Amino acid sequence: MKIYGVTGWKNAGKTGLMERLVAEITDRGHSVSTIKHAHHAFDVDQPGRDSYRHRVAGAQEVLLASGHRVALMQELRGAPEPALSDLLARLSPVDLVLIEGYKREPHPKIEAFRAEAGNDLIAPDDPSIRAVASDCALTIDRPVFELGDTSAIADFILSEVDL
Repeated sequence: MKIYGVTGWKNAGKTGLMERLVAEITDRGHSVSTIKHAHHAFDVDQPGRDSYRHRVAGAQEVLLASGHRVALMQELRGAPEPALSDLLARLSPVDLVLIEGYKREPHPKIEAFRAEAGNDLIAPDDPSIRAVASDCALTIDRPVFELGDTSAIADFILSEVDL
């Protein structure tokens, strides 16, 4: 599987860019999966639901299945967070896995950047960032795309991964 990341600081536009890229790339006929890194505790389950009750009772894994989707929840219960490579190995094969976050991992990435967020660019100090998608003009030693130009960004990523 090919992998490519979207990184950036909070409020930089990562999730919106990811959403547009998934739609654009799947519209072009490629299969896409995503991995999203969260820096905070999260819960995809709902209190009171049977699956939630199973998990809270102590189940290590809860697999929820219907005719529309399957969700596997795994509790770490003090174990270390799985490495990105381990998470990738769990996915079914697709043409491209888009990864949101994981700033410090060495896979190729595009940085989302919004001037109003007030953060510095990550790219100057990170050679794994191959381009920047920005809402303002930037002077940097790699390609800069308009943050909303999803088609051009998708062209760049697909070229980078030979799809």
